[in-house]
Amino acid sequence: MAEINSNLIRELRERSGAGMMDCKNALTQTDGDIEAAISLLHEKGLGKAAKKSDRLASEGLISVEVSDDFRVVTISEINSETDFVAKNEKFVNMTKNITSHIQTNNIVHVESLQESAIEGKNFAEYLNTQIATIGENLVVRRFVTIRAKDETSVVNGYVHSNGRVGVILGVKCSSCEIASKSVELLKNIAMHAAAMKPTYLSYTELSQEFIEKEFVAFKANLEKENEEARRLKKLEKKIPLYGSMAQLTDEVLAEAKVKMEAELKAQGKPEKIWDRIIPGQIDRFIADNTQLDQQYALLSQFYVMDEGKTVAQVIENKAKELGGSIELVEYVRFELGEGLEKKADDFAAEVAAQLK
Repeated sequence: MAEINSNLIRELRERSGAGMMDCKNALTQTDGDIEAAISLLHEKGLGKAAKKSDRLASEGLISVEVSDDFRVVTISEINSETDFVAKNEKFVNMTKNITSHIQTNNIVHVESLQESAIEGKNFAEYLNTQIATIGENLVVRRFVTIRAKDETSVVNGYVHSNGRVGVILGVKCSSCEIASKSVELLKNIAMHAAAMKPTYLSYTELSQEFIEKEFVAFKANLEKENEEARRLKKLEKKIPLYGSMAQLTDEVLAEAKVKMEAELKAQGKPEKIWDRIIPGQIDRFIADNTQLDQQYALLSQFYVMDEGKTVAQVIENKAKELGGSIELVEYVRFELGEGLEKKADDFAAEVAAQLK
């Protein structure tokens, strides 16, 4: 029988990525034949992967891959079972590798990904090998790629340092030069979106039914807060009349302006200065009555790096500075585990099961 020494075990570990004891056992079973041991580990790895496939993978990483020319950006969510494994260097490298593979091969569906070839093998086989090596169920849950439509478009993205939140964006500009100068702004807006959690790009994506339902709940919460404020003899918050820009019709804004003019007149303000006062009051009225938009729509949120302006206003100001136009046209935000129900494991029971 061949001697199973440390050098042989180390070589097998480096070539297979398997654990030390697994390598030693495989070499023992194959009488030190390293190629046969690799095949044996491969076969066992697939078996281990299958056993792990029913475990809920709700941890993991969000990964963002931006092409050097800022014309293609991909975001992916790849799940593991534990946060510990999500910090493992092999897992981190695997997520980057898969995200790059998705982008390079223009893969748009999980089904297409499973049928693709990566590193010379079928993707399912590749993932099962990773599962066997890392020791947990791993799932490529979702991914999206944004591609610039033409030379006046650019994309960018951001993933938070903890890998739990990522954002990708795309803009359409009036010229190639303005597009290239919009890259940094796009990155900053992506950082804003990662922190502020908007669900939609624009308030125009909110349905009337959604607005009405959410506004009722929003007002109820404010009224409850005001009850507590009254009890503590603190300043109460004003209850808005509306919740979204979609409700602020021309008639509503015209009526608000008439009331503002009446108040200015009652205050004895000269009519000649009204046009310097009313625009600011209109802006305040809109801000007060679009709080649902500020919660759910990226363009309506007040920008974290300049809280006096909305994201839309920041983009507009940048476009004016550059002498053209910038339109934010695509937005995707991933947060790790969204919609997944995390399993509350009985650790003692799991250990006992493994010891059987």
